Amino acid sequence: MRLNYTLLAGAVAASCLGIPGLGVSALGVQAAYAQEADFSRKTITIYIGNTAGGTYDLMGRLVARHLGHFLPGNPTVVPDNMPGAGTLRAANYIFNIAPKDGTALGIVTDTIAVEQALRNPAVQFDARKFVWVGRVAASNAVHTVWHTSKVQSIEDAKRFEATVAGTGAGNVAETVTTLLNAVVGTKFKIIKGYPSANEAMLAMERGEIEVAVPNWTTLKTTRASWLQEGKAKVILQNLSERGPELPDVPALGELGDTPEAKQLLGLYASTSAVGRAFFAPPGLSPTVTKALRDGFTAMSKDPQFVADANQINAELQVGSGEEVQKAVERTLDVPERVLQRAREIFAR
Repeated sequence: MRLNYTLLAGAVAASCLGIPGLGVSALGVQAAYAQEADFSRKTITIYIGNTAGGTYDLMGRLVARHLGHFLPGNPTVVPDNMPGAGTLRAANYIFNIAPKDGTALGIVTDTIAVEQALRNPAVQFDARKFVWVGRVAASNAVHTVWHTSKVQSIEDAKRFEATVAGTGAGNVAETVTTLLNAVVGTKFKIIKGYPSANEAMLAMERGEIEVAVPNWTTLKTTRASWLQEGKAKVILQNLSERGPELPDVPALGELGDTPEAKQLLGLYASTSAVGRAFFAPPGLSPTVTKALRDGFTAMSKDPQFVADANQINAELQVGSGEEVQKAVERTLDVPERVLQRAREIFAR
């Protein structure tokens, strides 16, 4: 917004002459207007840490269609897939390279803070310093087995080996599965190299692997027939407690026979609070941060946004940027002895 120099000059004069009601207050109003964020004629890019087809991509594109209408200047918002390193490539780019003016946002794995806490060598960021804009949905990654596998439950997985599609070092398909093997005694065998859950589900259907770990929303939206026809079965949901839609499926937070085991599993079970969250680089001005957060909140309440989410079967569970920030900080404040044990498990 342009500063009104005529009014500014009058305010300065009034201040000098001691005219009450003008001067400093008028200057303050004008300064506030001058400092407002303005995205006019700008393009905001949302970097999606996964390939097309999964929940991260779904949510990233949903927000890209609507967010610009709720930001000053009505900027164009475009999605851009940047897969790699279990979505951490995108996080590294946003932290270290992307412009710090509000024109770069990201959505990556909900275990972003866990990966930092466990010293994943792919992490080149401090999750505390990201500007967390808001969350559109909580997450619930589910271990899903094909009907031909000997493993049809977590108890079965303690007795029989089953192959799991690994989708990157920072993704729950590899991290939680590794943790289950070390803490619970399952015999999952991770087959690395799948870009995302979408490719993992295709591989499971082809018979290449027995287990995929998609988000529950993605599974029930894109593979509903599997569940209806008994082709696939969910044997674990990665939550602290069982979700209302899967009351008969064990939750990750239930597992573990010792307090330490429960703390280790809880480290990953709690990531749903981060969920499908959006963030910006560190170093944004307070006015840009406020504009992004306020715009995100307004967007999430808009009937057209909600209708669009319903159209694509996206289950909204909106959280503020401040809420996500607290969740990230809680993860990074886990007792060191628990983190050290987790590092040993992951050989970090």
